[in-house]
Amino acid sequence: MNDLALISRAQAGEREAVIELLRELELPVYRTAFYLMKNEHDARDASQEALLKIYRYLPTFKGEASFLTWVQRIVSNVCMDMYRKQSKVVPIAEDGAQLDYKGSKEVESGGIAIDLKSAINALPDLQRQAIVLRYIHDYNYQMIAETMDLPLNTVKSHLFRARKKLQACLQDYQDEGGTSWTMKS
Repeated sequence: MNDLALISRAQAGEREAVIELLRELELPVYRTAFYLMKNEHDARDASQEALLKIYRYLPTFKGEASFLTWVQRIVSNVCMDMYRKQSKVVPIAEDGAQLDYKGSKEVESGGIAIDLKSAINALPDLQRQAIVLRYIHDYNYQMIAETMDLPLNTVKSHLFRARKKLQACLQDYQDEGGTSWTMKS
């Protein structure tokens, strides 16, 4: 989503362009919020807050980073702020029925989806955020570094550690031979 003409029209205050832009951002913002907040209720709140901030600060977008990087930084910051303010962590729902996973059908359709979701949610915040940006949003390392405002090597380190933890959590699937899947670097 890097339609510069749409972004320019929205920045100029064209109502239809703003609506179209926010609609296009709704799913990626929610997807990030869901993985960072760990439950649907908080993800919806964080998504709404992030979309309001995107709308409010759209005129300040200068194009120094990609638009999606700018958007993901906003949603990530909103989620981290909300997460820090919470006094308790609400456990994630187990049904997973409404989730829109990005991945193979094999991963999407079985018990591994719930286990993978739980394993991702168990990661430390920065590792979880890096994994979501890499494997859910398919960002490259540089975009992740810009979004998270971290050095490139720090991002690589977070991703390496997160992949190792996820592989350890999901080792049973590999040991049983029922599912063969790997995470691309």
